Amino acid sequence: MRVLRVRDPFHRSQLAIAALFCSLGFQYATWASRIPAIKEDLDLSAAEVGVLLMAAGIGAAVSFPLVAVLMRRLGSQRLALLSALCLALLLLALAGAPNYPVALLVMCIDGVLVGCLNVAMNAQGAELEKRYERNAMARLHATFSGGSLLAALLASGMNAVTSAVAAHFGAAALFLLLLVVCARTGLLTERPAEAETAGEESGAAAGAVAVKKKSRWTVPSRVTLWMCVAMAFGTVTEGAMNDWSALYLEDVAEASAELAPLGIAVVSGMMVVARLFADGWRSRWGDGRVVLSGSVLAGAGLALALLSGGLVPALLGFACVGLGIAAVTPCVYVAAAGQGSDSLTLVAAMGTTGLLAGPPLIGFIAHASSLVWGLAAVAASALVVSACSTRIRWPATTG
Repeated sequence: MRVLRVRDPFHRSQLAIAALFCSLGFQYATWASRIPAIKEDLDLSAAEVGVLLMAAGIGAAVSFPLVAVLMRRLGSQRLALLSALCLALLLLALAGAPNYPVALLVMCIDGVLVGCLNVAMNAQGAELEKRYERNAMARLHATFSGGSLLAALLASGMNAVTSAVAAHFGAAALFLLLLVVCARTGLLTERPAEAETAGEESGAAAGAVAVKKKSRWTVPSRVTLWMCVAMAFGTVTEGAMNDWSALYLEDVAEASAELAPLGIAVVSGMMVVARLFADGWRSRWGDGRVVLSGSVLAGAGLALALLSGGLVPALLGFACVGLGIAAVTPCVYVAAAGQGSDSLTLVAAMGTTGLLAGPPLIGFIAHASSLVWGLAAVAASALVVSACSTRIRWPATTG
């Protein structure tokens, strides 16, 4: 039965695309897990480490024009494989960086490649759903978290054997190359956009019209802008909870140092579980209802937890955030892909911007008032997503 499932075109492509999502989560968690060792090897200050981490986010945020061009010229299949391959090799470059400026350059390039792979793999996931009329995007996003978990386990095991970053990153690069090989045979081949346009036009001017349409980026539609806002505030909610939940439990809820990490565990765990089941919810209720109800649950649940105070209400509120916000990004990616590659690229860039700008913004609010108000802004961000969801043109429900 397993062989038949793999030979089935849908499952074969699903596994190939899942390998891409897994590789992105694995690559990110691999270098993030060795930040202390990189800090020691390069003799960096805390401020320099902060700039190093920001370099990757900046590279991803400014990659939009390049990704848009590469998507049109290479297509999602070739761009995904190329960027995944380069991300594997980039780990070796980071391990061998001789000084801080080189490490900054490597991390900036890493951010650009992450932007490329993020757009290409989500385009593949959206194409999979469209071609086979079956929901799969949420489970694909769950494999991203699975890749991060595998990277954490490998980092723990390698640290027990050797402290050398080069040995760890070498083993990780081999695993990433294996994932690229697994993805290579099952990715979906797209028909060139120029050919599609030419087929719809008549006469000798069809080819020229197609080239003209694809030679420049078009102004985003109002629907695309609503998607950008939803994605930005959705990732603000997601990223800020990962960065600030532990501190809230320790400083506000007065949890012990042993219990404080439960905040991240609850949010992340609920997100993985929700994404495993979210495709079924999408089939039953549609993407729009899933995003609307989920973002309302996240915002209202966190707000009630902040009003109640205490450890147990906080953990319940964090669980509501993880459960409710998990399906937002998969659904918005699918809707954006339906508007074209430029819309998908712009929405993905806004998602990266939300992840980059969200945690510092919450920190600024917390510094100006308190962490309670900082997390209240996170709850408000989730409610902004619910408002945006009513303005987005969602795809038809599929099985």
